[in-house]
Amino acid sequence: MNNIKILWVDDEIDLLKPHILFLEKKNYDVTTCNNGQDAIDLYKETAFDVVFLDENMPGLSGLETLSEMKEYKSSTPVIMITKSEEEYIMEEAIGSKIADYLIKPVNPNQILLSLKKNLDHSRLISEKTTLDYQKEFRKIAMEMSMVNSFDEWAEFYRKLVYWEIELETIEDQNLIQILESQKAEANLQFGKFIERNYEDWFDEKADKPILSHKLFGEFVAPEIRKKDKPILFVVIDNLRLDQWKIFESIVFNHYKVEKEANYYSILPTATQYARNAIFSGLLPLEMEKKFPQYWKNDTEEGGKNLHEADFLNEQLKRLGLNIKSEYYKITNLRDGKKLVDNFKACKNNDLTTVVYNFVDMLSHAKTEMDVVKELASNDKAYRSLTLSWFKNSPLLEMIQQAQQMGFKLIITTDHGTINCKNPSKVIGDKNTSLNLRYKTGRSLTYEDKDVYAVKDPKKIGLPSINMTSSYIFAKSDYFLAYVNNFNHYVSYYRNTYQHGGISLEEMIIPCIVLNPK
Repeated sequence: MNNIKILWVDDEIDLLKPHILFLEKKNYDVTTCNNGQDAIDLYKETAFDVVFLDENMPGLSGLETLSEMKEYKSSTPVIMITKSEEEYIMEEAIGSKIADYLIKPVNPNQILLSLKKNLDHSRLISEKTTLDYQKEFRKIAMEMSMVNSFDEWAEFYRKLVYWEIELETIEDQNLIQILESQKAEANLQFGKFIERNYEDWFDEKADKPILSHKLFGEFVAPEIRKKDKPILFVVIDNLRLDQWKIFESIVFNHYKVEKEANYYSILPTATQYARNAIFSGLLPLEMEKKFPQYWKNDTEEGGKNLHEADFLNEQLKRLGLNIKSEYYKITNLRDGKKLVDNFKACKNNDLTTVVYNFVDMLSHAKTEMDVVKELASNDKAYRSLTLSWFKNSPLLEMIQQAQQMGFKLIITTDHGTINCKNPSKVIGDKNTSLNLRYKTGRSLTYEDKDVYAVKDPKKIGLPSINMTSSYIFAKSDYFLAYVNNFNHYVSYYRNTYQHGGISLEEMIIPCIVLNPK
C-alpha cells in the first residue's frame, strides 16, 4: 500500500485538496496535474499504479488524454471522473477500457472503494476465497461420507468443480492440494459406489440416472417435438464439467439457460461406446445385435465411430421424428471454418447435429507431444487451453450465427477424461483391448482394488469379443499398464489424460439446453 502511486488529472485540482489529503493519510502517493498534455508527459516519465482522469477539461479532453495514455501503456487502470451523465460519454469511456467511472461530486469513500476494487481486487478475492473454502472444507468432508445416490454424487461433484475453479484465483498451494486430496478421496468413494450400483441401473424398474443411450430421447427429442425453433445439437468430444464451466460465460453472451443437467456416461467412458450410444439410443450390446453393419468391437479393424449419422437416423425413425436433419463431424480447423461459412444453409433444418473433436485431440496430444505436456501439466492448465481454444474456434462463430438465426442450442459431450497418475498392473492375451482405462478380453489378471471387474458383460449392456470375455474398468486415477515393459508404460503414460474408466470427471458430464437471447 505504501508504494501505490496515483496520478490525478483535473482542471480544478485545487478544489480536490481534501480528497488528496484523505488519500495521503491512507499512505497513497498522489501526483496532481491540471491538463491532459502535462498528464501524458508525467504518465510517460513515472510508473503510476492508477490514474484518476477528469473527462471534461479544456485543451485535450479526458477521452483524448485517455486514448494517448492507453497507446503508450494500456495496463495501468484509469478511473474516469465526470460531471456528465450523458450515456454516449459513458459508452465511449467504457469502450476505451477504463477501469471505473465515477460521477461528480465524489466523496472520499467512493474514491477509496474504487482504488480497492482496482488495485486490491485480486488480494481481496483471494483472501475471501481462502476464508470461504476453509469454512467449507469440513462440510465437504462430512457430505462426502454421506453421499449415497447418483443425484447426490452429481451435486457433490458440481460443488468440487466450483471450488476447483474458485481456488484458481489464489496463490495458496496448500489449499489447492487439500482440495485435490478431497477430490482424490471422492473418486475413491465414487468408484466403490459405481461398483455397488452400476449393474442395477440396467434393470428397467431401477431408480437410475440418465445414461448415454437415453440422453437424446430425454433432452433433444422433446425439443424437436415442440417445433418452435430449429435445434443446433453440439457434442463436444471429451468435455468435462469443469471445462464447460470455464467457458460457459462466453456462451451466455448469446444464449440463456433453459435447462442445465448432468447425466452419466455409460462404461466404458470411451468414444466408440458412449458417443455411439448417444446417437443410436441403444446400448453397445443392442447396437451389435441390431446393426452389425455399423458396430465394431475393440479388436476389430477400422474406425469405430464411422456410422454416427446412420445411428442417429435410425433413432429418429424409431422415435417417430420425421424431420429434416443434418449431421457434421468436425475434426480439424478447415472443416470447422467450412461449416461456419455455410452455416446459413442449415436454417431450414429441424435438427443440425455437430460433433466437435478438438478437446479429445488435445487430451491425446498431451500423451504424444512434449510441448502439450508442458502446456497442460495439470487440470488448471488443461482448462486454460480449452478456454483459449473455444474463444478462437469456429465453434464459437457457429454458436453466434445460430443465435442470430434463432436456433435453440443443446451442448453436451460423450464422456470426460482424467489425469492418470498411478499405474496398475494387468496381464492379458494378444487379443486384449488396448485402452489404458479399461480392458476387455479373456484371462485378464489384475489388481482387484484398482478396478471394477464385470465377468458377464451383457449385464451392463456390453458385447463380448468371445464367449469368455470380461471387462475391467480402472477406478480413480489409475491407468492399466502391462507387466511386460511396465517401466516404459509408466514413464510414458503417467500424468496423461485418459478416458474409459470410472471417475467423477469421466462419468458425470453436462448437458445444457439454451435459448437464443
